[in-house]
Amino acid sequence: MNRHNVVFDTSFGVPEQLPPPEFLEIAFSGKSNVGKSSMINKLFNRRQLARVSSMPGKTVTINFFKLDHIRFADLPGYGYAKVAKKEKQRWSKLMEAYFRSERDLGLVFQLLDARHKPTENDLVMINFLIDSEIPFVIVLTKIDKLSNTGRTARLEALKTEVPEGEDITMIPFSAVTGEGVEDVWGIIEEIAAQEQ
Repeated sequence: MNRHNVVFDTSFGVPEQLPPPEFLEIAFSGKSNVGKSSMINKLFNRRQLARVSSMPGKTVTINFFKLDHIRFADLPGYGYAKVAKKEKQRWSKLMEAYFRSERDLGLVFQLLDARHKPTENDLVMINFLIDSEIPFVIVLTKIDKLSNTGRTARLEALKTEVPEGEDITMIPFSAVTGEGVEDVWGIIEEIAAQEQ
């Protein structure tokens, strides 16, 4: 699987536009500004594959990328307080349509900011994934912003802050240093191999 062969596939903002589930899909989920686009760009070693914004709440569509027989879904971030109620409702309908449609969803990378406790919205999302029996891995973004002491403390705390935290795979990740990139790719390649 040549990571550099990834291409932007399509983008949709309303449930009726969602593409049919033709391929194995891997989704990236997380709150606004947690680093989903930065993670995707780092994984594929492309600076502008996914648009990065310093303003939270900018990704309002599901953006799909394709590599070989896998489609990657960059889901819009949740939990940005300044988004209008109507926009939150649209997001909710779009997410519900995505997860409720019969997609071949191999895995969700659920992103959390390593520096902070999971938000209430993070916990809602994690519980949804657990209850729906959707396989997921937690990616702890911005790990490079923690000291060694802070990092150790946060990794330990997350085991109890996250539901079933002791049993969930958690990958420290940095879009700056590249830490975690190969761990994430190991999981992607394992999933891809199971589909062939």
